[in-house]
Amino acid sequence: MVRLRPLKKNDLGLMVGWFEDRLEFMQWCAGKFQYPLTIEQLHDYYERTENDMNAWIMTALDSSGDPAGHFLMRKADYDNNSVHIGFIVLDKHHRGKGYGKEMVGSALNYAFDILKVERVTLGVFENNLTAHRCYISQGFIEENHIENAFQYDGESWGLYEMAAKKN
Repeated sequence: MVRLRPLKKNDLGLMVGWFEDRLEFMQWCAGKFQYPLTIEQLHDYYERTENDMNAWIMTALDSSGDPAGHFLMRKADYDNNSVHIGFIVLDKHHRGKGYGKEMVGSALNYAFDILKVERVTLGVFENNLTAHRCYISQGFIEENHIENAFQYDGESWGLYEMAAKKN
């Protein structure tokens, strides 16, 4: 079972160890953080988000109440009834157990039931197959594909822009 709550600064230190390697890290952040991730980078991210009235960071807790995942809700647009989620990541020890699907489903429930938006968007690189399948399983559909959206070690990654709509 996954529970959501706002991120606390103490959660940030745990995230430093959640990535297996640089490739996985770049799939998560698209170069918006430097590898390896440091607590200083995460504190800066926290402060920037705290100053953005249309963004907030959420923590997913496992059944024991321990942080198991993280995502950012941003670009809240109440005129157009939408919000974007990003920086979605699970602690590597919680992967493959359904936590990702449950966390994304809980994020959608929060967006639809608490924020009362009609549409949630996200982006996922085409080479991040596990995440892509997770999002589709939770009702996201591909709306657009951007070729060559990100360059990584001589590779060019495409990006799927996806959206889920309230039923």
